[in-house]
Amino acid sequence: MSNPVLVQEQHVPGAGLEEKWEVARAWGFDGLELRARGGFAFAARLPELRRAAAAGVPMPTACVEMSHFIGAFDPELRRDAREQLRSQLSVVAEVGGTGAMTPASYGMFSRRLPPFEPPRSPQEDREVLLEALTDLGEHARREGVLLLLEPLNRYEDHMVNRLADAVSLVREAGSDGVRVAADTYHMNIEEADPAAALREAGPYVGHVQVSDSNRLEPGAGHVDWPRLCAAVRAIGYTGALAVESRLSGPAVAIAQRPQPLTEPSVSPPRQKRCRTTMRTTSGTTETSTPAVVSS
Repeated sequence: MSNPVLVQEQHVPGAGLEEKWEVARAWGFDGLELRARGGFAFAARLPELRRAAAAGVPMPTACVEMSHFIGAFDPELRRDAREQLRSQLSVVAEVGGTGAMTPASYGMFSRRLPPFEPPRSPQEDREVLLEALTDLGEHARREGVLLLLEPLNRYEDHMVNRLADAVSLVREAGSDGVRVAADTYHMNIEEADPAAALREAGPYVGHVQVSDSNRLEPGAGHVDWPRLCAAVRAIGYTGALAVESRLSGPAVAIAQRPQPLTEPSVSPPRQKRCRTTMRTTSGTTETSTPAVVSS
């Protein structure tokens, strides 16, 4: 089994998505991950996205890029975030995609920084998030796509930090239109055992993002890739791996460096590998670096 590997569109040169896809495919990627900006900018791209879909460009997921999210303290900002996401989910559905990601919030508040206590209680946070997830989950279900709730680390969000936090909300929301987006960078910070956490969350995982402990390419930090790859296989996840990572050195040198990550418990010749293959953006030092899970 090999999971398709996506590169986010902003990393790829080209005048349009069709050109970007040709470049990405030449680099060895299996598709593009879209960026869904706020202000209904994503919906405004529908003509471009329709042309790309008709041309066969694989673009299954969208990473939401907004200034406020469904857990905002301001009720008007929460309302706007929901409307934006509703639109983005419909756009993803129209072009044949599978889902759009969102955190509860990003950069709004951290319990690790002053003033340490947010203006809402944990129960009030939960009620706000459940209201949004229930509403948006039903919309996603009708559209045939997924709303993907991504836990962020404690320095970027105070509400949903661990996979178990997201799973608890998804369970209570009770919608087949909501699943969890697991990001190994955030998991490295928040999970005592990332591989075990992924296995536990398995039935609710709808998307996986991969980068190392320091946001560099897989193999450049201290994430235990063999165990994580084994967990991906164990939960039966066959979806895409989309990696948002920087590089630990010049792209050309990184690309030439072998990056096999071998599951130590499996002996040759039936050895299983989670193989990290570097694809670079025209020699630049910042790009997405995919990890391919195979067996």
